[in-house]
Amino acid sequence: MCGRYVLAQPVERVAEYFGATVAPALEQAYAPSYNVAPTDNVIGLAPLPSGERVLRGYRWGLVPSWATDPSIGNRLFNARAETVASRPAFRSAFRSRRIAVVADGYYEWKKGPSNRRQPYYFQRADGAPMAFAGLWEPWRKPGGPEEGEWLRTCTIITADAASDVAAIHDRMPAILEAGALEIWLDPTAEDEEELEALLAPGPTGTLRYYPVGRQVGNVRNNDPELLAKVEIADS
Repeated sequence: MCGRYVLAQPVERVAEYFGATVAPALEQAYAPSYNVAPTDNVIGLAPLPSGERVLRGYRWGLVPSWATDPSIGNRLFNARAETVASRPAFRSAFRSRRIAVVADGYYEWKKGPSNRRQPYYFQRADGAPMAFAGLWEPWRKPGGPEEGEWLRTCTIITADAASDVAAIHDRMPAILEAGALEIWLDPTAEDEEELEALLAPGPTGTLRYYPVGRQVGNVRNNDPELLAKVEIADS
């Protein structure tokens, strides 16, 4: 599962790292967030017809084109790698609307004594931004153009935990390395088996993590203090 993450560095720096441009609307709307949650506006890396890459804003929680109500997206903020190619809500986007959701790092919780949950912050060991495999879908309320504006919605794909994560949780966002990212964003890539293989757990040593305070569990908390390392009695 991936339900909270961080993107706080300047969007221009993210664009430079991924070799992308920034959509004008995103330049105006971007704000750093230390506690990104489902239904928030997030940033996705997508291919243009020219072959270039662009960073755009998306609403986190995919709304399928056939949905009659956008609230379905509140439950579809993650897609499982094992079923993403076949599940009706995601299979069309898997074939033709693949993106990467960009992040500095993400949070995950571990159950401790008495089911008390301790959050941890995960980031790349090399300090680089993360590219989570994702899908996007445009949605508009049925009934004609007068019924409302288009929503650009997305989901983050999760996979079995890599060895770096397994001690904390059994799932993790599917993180794309550079080569895998090239294929994932290629609109001409159609081999489902090849695409699904990109969603495998990464090699040992890719990620590092440390415990953080439980205030991250409240979406209203959103400041750099959420990333402060805390001491815990039982990890």
